[in-house]
Amino acid sequence: MRVVQVEEFGGPAVLRLATVPDPEPGPREAAIAVAAADVMFLDTLLRSGWGEGFFPVAPPYVPGSGVGGLVAAVGADVDPSWVGRRVVADTKQDVGGREIPVGGYAESAVVAESELIPVPEALDVPQAVALLHDGPTLQSLLDAVAPRAGERVLVAAAAGGAGVLLVQELVRLGVEVVAAARGDAKTSLVRSLGAAEVVDYGADGWTDRVGTVDAVLDGAGAALGRAAFGLVADGGRFVSYGTAGGEFAAPDPDEARRRGVTVVGLTDLPRLDRARRRALVEKTLAEAAAGRYRPVIGQTFALEKAADAHAGIAARTAVGKTLLVV
Repeated sequence: MRVVQVEEFGGPAVLRLATVPDPEPGPREAAIAVAAADVMFLDTLLRSGWGEGFFPVAPPYVPGSGVGGLVAAVGADVDPSWVGRRVVADTKQDVGGREIPVGGYAESAVVAESELIPVPEALDVPQAVALLHDGPTLQSLLDAVAPRAGERVLVAAAAGGAGVLLVQELVRLGVEVVAAARGDAKTSLVRSLGAAEVVDYGADGWTDRVGTVDAVLDGAGAALGRAAFGLVADGGRFVSYGTAGGEFAAPDPDEARRRGVTVVGLTDLPRLDRARRRALVEKTLAEAAAGRYRPVIGQTFALEKAADAHAGIAARTAVGKTLLVV
């Protein structure tokens, strides 16, 4: 089968197509004929060599950890009725007690039977793959920020995969959503999702146009995230979950205490075990199938064009989710 491998740490060009033997499912495992694979910002960071202390990956490896397709074969002690069903699954591997996002950029993936999640009839496989990681993120962030109807909430990096879901769900909950994104394509998208106000944070003075908010959900990080923190009203909430700017925002803890602002970082969110993560994915898929919100797949790339997918994410031109199609 064909896979994409990180041959060495570096830029997108280190992603190279390779041919490896087809994997065979063992006991309590299933093989998925992959139709679509999620491409995460984290994939681009790990490819560059970032985070080696926390994510012990070593080239050569197959990046990515979210796939969807048809169950092609099952191993011993697996219900044979899985064969032919549409599923999504996480391909992460446990290394020293840490989950490592590997194994997704491939024509076939072998996973534990417990990782198989059926795709509802109302969704296609790429839509389900787009929700596989961002769905649990959405639910965790909503729990952290605890939005109330009538509040004014800023979503930074609102046109990202998680951002578009946050905008839709906050609007549904009666929140006055201020969506911040960069460029006409992204601001047009979040406006179409129902945001009450839209601001381009690539323009000078964007914070003046936003003004004070009750809470911030920051997927931008770095300087943009720190600027967004300054907009939170005393007693408000600031939740940092993204590094689109290259690093997490790091608000001054003394200022946060002085102003009574609750700051929640990604590592402060409850760690999801596999059972809880599965439940959140199933919930997200069911809600999307019922029309509660929709994933936005902004761009797709053939498997052999994975380097182009990474380059687009790095250049901040990607809108919504990026997927590889196989």
